[in-house]
Amino acid sequence: MDFSLFLVLASGLTGGVWGGYLIYRKLSGASSNESQEPLIVEYARSFFPVIFIVLLLRSFLVEPFRIPSNSMMPTLLTGDFILVNKFTYGIRLPVLNRKLVELDEPRRGDIVVFRFPKDPSVNYIKRLIGLPGDKIGYYRKKLSVNGKEIPQTMLGEYRGFGKGKEMTGSLLISEDLEAVTHDILIREGQPTVQGEFTVPEGQYFVMGDNRDNSNDSRYWGTVPEANLVGRAFFIWMSWDWETGGVALNRIGTVLH
Repeated sequence: MDFSLFLVLASGLTGGVWGGYLIYRKLSGASSNESQEPLIVEYARSFFPVIFIVLLLRSFLVEPFRIPSNSMMPTLLTGDFILVNKFTYGIRLPVLNRKLVELDEPRRGDIVVFRFPKDPSVNYIKRLIGLPGDKIGYYRKKLSVNGKEIPQTMLGEYRGFGKGKEMTGSLLISEDLEAVTHDILIREGQPTVQGEFTVPEGQYFVMGDNRDNSNDSRYWGTVPEANLVGRAFFIWMSWDWETGGVALNRIGTVLH
C-alpha cells in the first residue's frame, strides 16, 4: 500500500473514532471523565495527533528517501538517506497528487525525485536536464541543450571507497549546467544511448550523474510534471554496508 494513502486512512480512522466519541458524549450528556473511555478511543486519541502531524510534514514539507542504486554517483551513493522538499514545486493533495498552490518551477540542474512513469508506485531520483520545449542532444558522451554544448572540465580518475569503489577508474568530470555545476562519471568504451530528444510541454528530461550506469530519459522518455515529488536538498544519514558503518563524512551534505 502507498504510505501516503496509509497515513490518510489512518488519520481518518483515528480522528473519526475520537471525534465521533466526543460528539456522542456531548449529545448523551455523559461525564467527561477520561477513564471511562473505551480502549479503542484511548488508542485513537493517542495516535491521531502523531499520525496527522506526520501526514502534514510528509505531504507538504519534507519527505525522507533512501538511495537504492549508484545511478547518481558521485553526487549520491547507495545507502545515502536524503530529504526532499515537497513544496518547492507547488503544494499538492496527498494520494491524489492534485496541485493546490503554484510555487516555484523546476529548474535545470535540480536533483528531483519523481514517480517512475512506467510504474508510478516506484520513486526515482535523477538530475533535471531538459525543460518543456528543450531540445536535448547526447553524442559521444557529451550533452547539449538547445544546440549549445554543455561545458565539461576533466577532473581526473574517480577513486571510490565503500559502496562507491565499483566505479573506481571512471572519468570524473565537472559539468557546468547553467546555474548548477556538478560532477558526473563517464566510463570510456562503455556503449550508451545517443541521439536528440525534444521535451514535450508539461514534461521534463532527466539523467543520472553516473551517465553510463543510469536508467533515465534516454531509455524510457520524459517525466510528466504531475509525477514530480520534490527536490532533493540534504543528506541526513548515510550507511555504507561495505565498510559496515555510518559514513560520517557524508552526513549534512547540501545537495546541488
